[in-house]
Amino acid sequence: MNIYKNNIKLKVRFPIGGKSDSINNLLLKESLNTICKSSYCPNIGTCWKNGVLSFLLLGNICTRSCNFCAIKTGNPKQINMLEPYKIANTVKRMEIKHVVLTSVNRDDLKDMGIKIWIQTIREIKQISTSSIEALIPDFKGHKKQLALIIKEHPEIISHNIETVPRLTKKVRIQAKYERSLSLLKYIKKTSDIRTKTGLMLGLGETEVEVINTFKDIRKANIDILTIGQYLAPTLKHYPVKNFLTPKKFKYYKNIALDMGFLFVESNPLVRSSYKAYKHII
Repeated sequence: MNIYKNNIKLKVRFPIGGKSDSINNLLLKESLNTICKSSYCPNIGTCWKNGVLSFLLLGNICTRSCNFCAIKTGNPKQINMLEPYKIANTVKRMEIKHVVLTSVNRDDLKDMGIKIWIQTIREIKQISTSSIEALIPDFKGHKKQLALIIKEHPEIISHNIETVPRLTKKVRIQAKYERSLSLLKYIKKTSDIRTKTGLMLGLGETEVEVINTFKDIRKANIDILTIGQYLAPTLKHYPVKNFLTPKKFKYYKNIALDMGFLFVESNPLVRSSYKAYKHII
């Protein structure tokens, strides 16, 4: 499929046939969710063709209502306690070398879903050799939950800043810019685990704001930065303010690399899990 915006042509592949069908059938059979499908990720065809996917823990209904996100908001269903085992078995069956785990926000739960997070990481490690990236929610800033993730020592812990400080309240609503930075700083202060965050551009941010956000992120000793074009899931979501050219994304990549990031992925179709397997090298 080709997406045209302001004379910019973005090519994406539909997840049809072969390995993509096998993955989809397996996910349906096991009643497992992926951020690939729930967030309408444009890279789903390419990733699934290569056997790469990102699991969505704790259901597919979020207790928050971020203006940029395609995931449904509402009252989540009861937790599926078999989810960790099913995910681990799927990882083993598919021989996935690197798996990304993420989740909806479960502010309705006393532990915010941390038990499922921990059990899933443990189960994967127990029956497979897959490396793991834990793309975590903010857990309302509680370090207790984060410390438990750190204790399990996934190869990467990531948490997305998403946008510049000025737009955070409009775009992320219940999240806080400084709270997100604080979580990422805490990981580095208490462990040697590689850290990662991501930004969406095209929300109305200025170049100065973007570069200053890079600086904030680097001061938090974050190792990996992903930068992509925001695409509104529906007309009801936060509108796209502008589309950046591939040249502009390359410009931002060079600035970020000069700041000392280990890896920078930057182009219009980049999402937080884009080429995630490369980030453990």
